[in-house]
Amino acid sequence: MFKNSLIVSFVAFAAALSSCGSKQDFVKNDFDVAEKQYEIMLNQSTDLTSFPRTTNPDGSVKGTDIWDWTQGFFPGGLWYIYEYSQDPKWKAAAEKWTEALEEAKFLTQHHDVGFVMYCSYGNAVRLEKDTAKINKYNKILIQSAESALTRYYDNVGLIKSWNDKMSWDGKTLWKYPVIIDNMMNLELLFYVSKLTGDPKYKNVAISHADKTMKNHFRADYSTYHVVDYDVKTGEVLHQQTNQGYSDNSTWSRGQGWAIYGYTLMYRETKDPKYLEHAKKVADFFINHPNLPEDKIPYWDFNVEQEGYTPDWDYKGQNKLNYIPRDASAASLAASAMLELSTYAGEEGKKYFGAAEHILKSLSGKEYLAEPGTNSGFILKHSVGSFPHNSEIDVPLIYADYYFLEALLRYNKLKENK
Repeated sequence: MFKNSLIVSFVAFAAALSSCGSKQDFVKNDFDVAEKQYEIMLNQSTDLTSFPRTTNPDGSVKGTDIWDWTQGFFPGGLWYIYEYSQDPKWKAAAEKWTEALEEAKFLTQHHDVGFVMYCSYGNAVRLEKDTAKINKYNKILIQSAESALTRYYDNVGLIKSWNDKMSWDGKTLWKYPVIIDNMMNLELLFYVSKLTGDPKYKNVAISHADKTMKNHFRADYSTYHVVDYDVKTGEVLHQQTNQGYSDNSTWSRGQGWAIYGYTLMYRETKDPKYLEHAKKVADFFINHPNLPEDKIPYWDFNVEQEGYTPDWDYKGQNKLNYIPRDASAASLAASAMLELSTYAGEEGKKYFGAAEHILKSLSGKEYLAEPGTNSGFILKHSVGSFPHNSEIDVPLIYADYYFLEALLRYNKLKENK
């Protein structure tokens, strides 16, 4: 998310941008659409125990409870709209939906407490002015970090993503699965280390990032989705997929998580190995020969390509005559590359340009909802999990969240150059 600590880097980089201009018209238009859409969402979603996630087949909003992984994105998106508009009504809505999440500070069933609580309460702390509320929110974030650490085993050195789970091959039981998405939970740990002065949270984040860097990437810097470890020895047992096309393919949102995760690792540590890794992972994304011209990726980079064989029944399940795109992967990657551009020197222009291209594509009629449509969501055409036949070519709340974040980052860069 866009932190105050990034402002100096963003301002410094902005001076190097070759193009010029003030607030971009498409950014203003996108936030206008966002406000209209989320007005609809707020009117539809009045149950504070059901957080908007996607749509039902009948077009109604499908919500989720506080024990999922996506419930922090709606309050986070409300904070972003408030940040842009400065309209107090959005702050009030953001506070209400954020505070409805408090019990999720005890989420230990899976690894995503960082996603849930930092996208919501992290933005709340950043934008709130009331000291009492900030103190309350910080206590919630500290407990959230403690919950995250319950899934960390010293002998493995990583935060366990899921409990026991069977792979698509029907014979491999993952006992200590770690997914690339888990990189996104580390930002919470850095924040709480700074807040408390206790390095244990930061040390876990660094260990997790280092072992992920070693075992989650192929020679070309593409990502495995799932790496399963021996619980006792920490040895790598399996490198497979759960939401991608095949074990050796590259799930596009997973590649986005990796760009974002190693960029934030560089921000928090200033260790150059993380910057170099983030650049190489981003290069894989933007230079891939199967990336469409508009730079909105297919849900997996290798769908139906020779040499990639799924363990699940793709042919029997697939009822489409096209390969869906994933706007959530695009918005996530754009946000990550905008931050990466501020650290990468001359190379930064490449990442800025790719992110700008993505944002302009997402701002077009193909992906941006017409106000009053799309059940109140901002973006169309995302994919949750194709192998699970779940959320295929639908709006997703986290696509909206990272789109709004990327727009804020882009606008900050443009306005401060």
